[in-house]
Amino acid sequence: MRHIAIVGSGPAGYYTAEAALKQWGSSVRIDIFDALPVPFGLIRSGVAPDHQSIKSVSRRYEATALNENVRFVGNVMLGRDLSVAELQGLYDAVILATGAPHDRKLGLPGEDLANVFGSAAFVGWYNGHPQFTRLDPALGHDTAVVVGNGNVALDVARILAKSEQEFAESDIVAHALTALKGSAVRRIVILGRRGPHQVAMTPKELGELAKLSRAHPEVDPVDLPDVAEDAHLDTGQRKAVALLRSFASSQSAPGKDGVTVEFDFFAAPRAILGDIRVEGVEVERTRLEGGKAVGTGETYRIPAGLVVACIGYQTSPIPDVPFDEEGGRFANAEGRIAPGLYCVGWARRGPTGTIGTNRPDGFAIVEKIAADMAGDSGKPGRPGFDALAQERGIDVVKFTDWQKIDEAEVANARSGAPREKFVAVETMIEASHRV
Repeated sequence: MRHIAIVGSGPAGYYTAEAALKQWGSSVRIDIFDALPVPFGLIRSGVAPDHQSIKSVSRRYEATALNENVRFVGNVMLGRDLSVAELQGLYDAVILATGAPHDRKLGLPGEDLANVFGSAAFVGWYNGHPQFTRLDPALGHDTAVVVGNGNVALDVARILAKSEQEFAESDIVAHALTALKGSAVRRIVILGRRGPHQVAMTPKELGELAKLSRAHPEVDPVDLPDVAEDAHLDTGQRKAVALLRSFASSQSAPGKDGVTVEFDFFAAPRAILGDIRVEGVEVERTRLEGGKAVGTGETYRIPAGLVVACIGYQTSPIPDVPFDEEGGRFANAEGRIAPGLYCVGWARRGPTGTIGTNRPDGFAIVEKIAADMAGDSGKPGRPGFDALAQERGIDVVKFTDWQKIDEAEVANARSGAPREKFVAVETMIEASHRV
């Protein structure tokens, strides 16, 4: 019997478990650990609350989770409840699938001012992640600046621009919905260091922004390259740039309660301004040299009361596990960290790719483990962990417990919404104990 521990119950974790089942069938036991009492990681706390179709991929993970050879082990945190070394002593292979849950820093003066957030924190706030429930962003200023030119920046802008009615079928949490209902934000500036041809935004996300009842997307025509240059782009990029061109040519104006969403290209933030709370952003105009954005020396200021930096994520370091500071991930050679210790997904490659990219990644790491594994090591696996958990009084949440949490969240949903998430670990555990 092979005993596998996967740390992290997001897409990378469940795809890796699926791969292990295909590799070893009934001769493997897989425990999937998570610090939270609820599974699915990024699907629950990272995917936008109005993207329910994307969240439906969790049904696939459920099929894996319900396999008798797989077990969800929630509310167990490395460093708090046990160490990586202890896991390695119990399991034949330990796979870190912890994702990249922390924001990269802007590295700018003033970024520690109040009401300046990274996207992991801000998205976690409106998605109900327990770590960010008390973020309490102030939305009383009319202007918000979003730094970044990827889909996460669009998610943040879209959430800020939506009307209350447009959240009807989403699972945005109550505290965020209440705050957004009272928001004074009417201007959202999306800063991008480079130009329209370099955006990492997809046509689907850009198209969603154009369909919102209050949002009025704007692009300065001066920032757009000649149409002939679009021929060098791939299909997705051409469609995205075509939408940006349509925003530039729009003659309509935002209504009384409209929200202007300005795409400010060739613009690099240089400082966050203010004394205690953010009051504005100093921006430098850029130009492209060899595909890179370089400053021109021309600067201007954008008055703003909220700044959200959507510039990427990094993995959380774990004691005694080698870490690549520059890459924001565990130091590894194609997923191998040390004998018996592996990583997968964003924890391996950094925050790149889509949710689906984690599937081939999971299958690849299982192939490496199979090649590395000599035979029955005699390690205790699941029974060994259970004995340790009992000894330490760890309140483990199993998948059947999660199903009780899930049922309670669905029952608590406001009209039309799929669920009302619990935002406190204690409430989740209480729900998991209900008979």
